[in-house]
Amino acid sequence: MAVKTGDVAPEFDLEVGYRERVTLAEVRGRANVLLVFHPFAFTPVCEDEARDLQENLQSFRDAGTEIVFVSCDPSAARQAWKKELGAEYTFASDFWPHGAAAQAYGVFNETTGAPHRGTFLIDRGGTVIWSLVMERDERRTEMVPDSLDVLAASE
Repeated sequence: MAVKTGDVAPEFDLEVGYRERVTLAEVRGRANVLLVFHPFAFTPVCEDEARDLQENLQSFRDAGTEIVFVSCDPSAARQAWKKELGAEYTFASDFWPHGAAAQAYGVFNETTGAPHRGTFLIDRGGTVIWSLVMERDERRTEMVPDSLDVLAASE
C-alpha cells in the first residue's frame, strides 16, 4: 500500500553519484521535498515529466522545495540522462538495495522491477502533505500544478 497524504514519510537513502547520496534526514528541517518515482530513464513519458519539473524548477525553489527524481536505474545512467536533459535538480538511483525506497513508499512494481509513478510532497517536518500514485504508465499532468498549489496553500 502506497504512502498517502498525512503519513510520516519513510526515510530514504539514495545514490546520486560516486560517494554522493541524498537522504530525507539531510533535507528534513531545511526544505520540503518533492520525491518523484518513475519507471525508467531515457523513456518518453519519464522525459516529459523530467522536463516539466525542470521548467517549473524556480517555482519549486521559491517554495523552499527540493526535487528528487528517482528510478531504479544505476546512478551513472541517471547522471548521463540528467546531463542530456540539462536538468538542474537531483536525479537519484534506487538501484541497490534494489527498489528499497520505492518499496518503503509502496510504489515498487514487482513485475517490472521498477517503480510505479509515485509522487510525494514532504514538508520540512517529514510529513507527506500531498501524494499522487499512477500505477499505469501514464503521464502525471497534475503533478506540477497540484503540488505547487499545495505548497502555496501551506505558506
